[in-house]
Amino acid sequence: MLVRVKACSVCGTDIHIGLPHFCENLAALGVHTDGGFAGYSVVPESQLYNLPSNIPFDWGCFIEPISCAIHGIDLAGIKAGDNVVIIGTGTIGLIMIQLVRLHGAHKLIVAEPIKERRDIARRLNSDLVVDPIKENLKDVVYSNTYDGADVVIECAGTPKTTRSTFDLVKRGGTIIFFGVCDRDSTITIRPQEIYLKELTIIGSYINPNTFSRAINLLSLNKIDLTYFSIKKHSLDELFKAFKYHKERRYLKNVIVPNP
Repeated sequence: MLVRVKACSVCGTDIHIGLPHFCENLAALGVHTDGGFAGYSVVPESQLYNLPSNIPFDWGCFIEPISCAIHGIDLAGIKAGDNVVIIGTGTIGLIMIQLVRLHGAHKLIVAEPIKERRDIARRLNSDLVVDPIKENLKDVVYSNTYDGADVVIECAGTPKTTRSTFDLVKRGGTIIFFGVCDRDSTITIRPQEIYLKELTIIGSYINPNTFSRAINLLSLNKIDLTYFSIKKHSLDELFKAFKYHKERRYLKNVIVPNP
């Protein structure tokens, strides 16, 4: 039974206990209210976290995506010895690689079409790194596992890659929809695919109660961002930063406030 209480710290409306990210009036700073791309920003004290001195300032901006990835990994339920497939190695995918390793995966197979990102995935100890444009990912997965992956994590956010997860997962396996497809995107699923394989399909949405854990992992050097290409831009270079992001020139384009 779900119990509802009036407890949302953002708007005060009813939410599920312990599930603040399901608030019907969820508002995010810099998204729904002013708070991003400015020299100064006023924020609630409850949303401030101390950045330990051993975490480089440039790495601080990765705490939010790490916290989201931690939530996805929690939902995936990866066990020691599992075979895992990750599709897409942008910032999230490369963080996922490290979290999957921390959970003791036996074999980690990664699919990524961009060479520079494949190179980073290899440095982060992925067992197999596949170019899905030149190689058949399904053939690679099934030739290196008994009957498919125990867990497939989709981090690319396209209908094609989302649909492909059903072809890669084993019977009784789990699929995590982490990548964000366009709102109106659709994929075709045959109910028998889910029924006969007894699949668990889970969506992972933002980062409830995982921010402190993300900071702890960075502080303990459990997440390595050394290979992540970071380009810093001033506020005056905002549109150039968006252009670089669209062109995928760097893994992370960071806006540095200049009050």
